[in-house]
Amino acid sequence: MFHFSTSSSISVLNSVVFITCLDSSTQNTMDSQSQNTSLQRLQNVEKRIVRVLELAGGVMDEMANPSGPRKELINNHCSEFMQLIKDIQVTLREEIKSACEYRPFENCDYVPRISNEICCKKLEYVISQFDDMKRTIEGYHAAALDHMALD
Repeated sequence: MFHFSTSSSISVLNSVVFITCLDSSTQNTMDSQSQNTSLQRLQNVEKRIVRVLELAGGVMDEMANPSGPRKELINNHCSEFMQLIKDIQVTLREEIKSACEYRPFENCDYVPRISNEICCKKLEYVISQFDDMKRTIEGYHAAALDHMALD
């Protein structure tokens, strides 16, 4: 039969908690690094958006120029504007895709570990109940034998 002592169960539980903490601290470090690079990419997008607005404002200023717009300047601003818009779209798509794939608890085995620990506790309880039943049955047999010996 299986027998689990309380001290070994506590030891196992402490080990599980310790390993889980190690796993999560390593995962947190990795997540933190990916978040930093993600934040840096988003900050670059923000800078590009500001540049896009500056370019749009420059084109508007050039169009309002009393001497007339300079075609070359407008073409340069529009080309840079379109390239920045494409870059922003690509980066945002990648970040959205990355955010959708982000599952910090995907590889966590805390729930199965705790479920196993609970199952062990349930088995301990069932075993103790069987032991009690066995002692009760043995007590009845002993009493029956005593009663038969007296008769």
